[in-house]
Amino acid sequence: MAEKNAAPKDFGFGEDEAMLRDLARKFLDEQLPVETLRRLVAEAPEPIYDEGERARWDEALWKEIVELGWTGLAVGEEEGGAGISLVGIAGVVEEVGRHALPSPLIPTLSASLVLREAGGPVARTILERIAQGATASLAITGERGSWDPDAPALEAREDGDTIVLDGMACFVQDAFKADVLIASARLGGDVVLCAVEAGAAGLTIDADHIHDLTRDQATLRFDGVRVGGDAVVSREALGALRKAWPGLLVLVTADLCGTSEWQLQTTVEYARQRTQFDRQIGFFQAVKHPLVDAMVEIDRAKSLLYHAACEIDRGSEEAETAARMAKSAASDAGAFISDRSVQLHGGIGFTWECDVHIYFKRSLHNQVLFGDGVHQRKKLAETLIGPIG
Repeated sequence: MAEKNAAPKDFGFGEDEAMLRDLARKFLDEQLPVETLRRLVAEAPEPIYDEGERARWDEALWKEIVELGWTGLAVGEEEGGAGISLVGIAGVVEEVGRHALPSPLIPTLSASLVLREAGGPVARTILERIAQGATASLAITGERGSWDPDAPALEAREDGDTIVLDGMACFVQDAFKADVLIASARLGGDVVLCAVEAGAAGLTIDADHIHDLTRDQATLRFDGVRVGGDAVVSREALGALRKAWPGLLVLVTADLCGTSEWQLQTTVEYARQRTQFDRQIGFFQAVKHPLVDAMVEIDRAKSLLYHAACEIDRGSEEAETAARMAKSAASDAGAFISDRSVQLHGGIGFTWECDVHIYFKRSLHNQVLFGDGVHQRKKLAETLIGPIG
């Protein structure tokens, strides 16, 4: 039987992955109590951005995360990282989502996956920086908003020994917290990947107004940004982007699954406490049944998530299909439980005083990031039956 049709090997968590996930949960339980999360999301970002500072980010907590080696989870041991499997990383990111951690961890892990696939001396140098605590983000989506690795964000031209970047990169996650930006650009018939320092001349970072209070997002404008040879990660990067894409989907899916589980558990607890007509509201089928449906949907999404991570770790040809199935299921599950968690909390569900709204907005952002469920199913259909108009 061909390898791509073989049963998944070592599906799920091993002892090391389970220990890493449990440590992540314990650490975040202790270091990010809900009072701290409320304080962070209550900060107004715009005035602080103007002063060059980074809002909604506990930098003391981030230093502890760096000391734990989380930035180097997706970096190979030869570059100073931990070289953890994607299954193990997904477990950590799931806890990050469960605690709605405001941080550039997921963009940094995403950039690491792309750099790892690109390879080469420049990528290795940046990966070494990331393993030591540098932050990164991807600038790979253009102003047309295509969630497609074949549609680079920028245009590039050569000028002597340098490459000049022009154009706009959109939906750049936690750009204000990134030390280095990994940008894709079309150069002739190729796609190049360049590392651009956050303070590069000609680079403007404009904050997007988004609902999610736990991260920032920005539009980057490149006006003749020059990068030298020591910043060109790859001149033929399309293959690397395509190969890394399933991993990027898995990271967002893991965060989404963690967020959804928190919403479900919190809503179940509320249904056990809130009484109406002298009974806990969880007694009534109108409350009980949608919570059971949500549990089934979340479990299905988590199963697909771990299956996708295993396929990627194995280097399977089915990795993209598995990742799109997982993102599709997680986006739908996230939409369902987000809606029910607000409804079942009644009149307080969307108030500032109730924590549900924080997770609702983070989930909503994750649902559309790199394409919602409809987009993923369209891509799956194209894979199976060909292009769809």
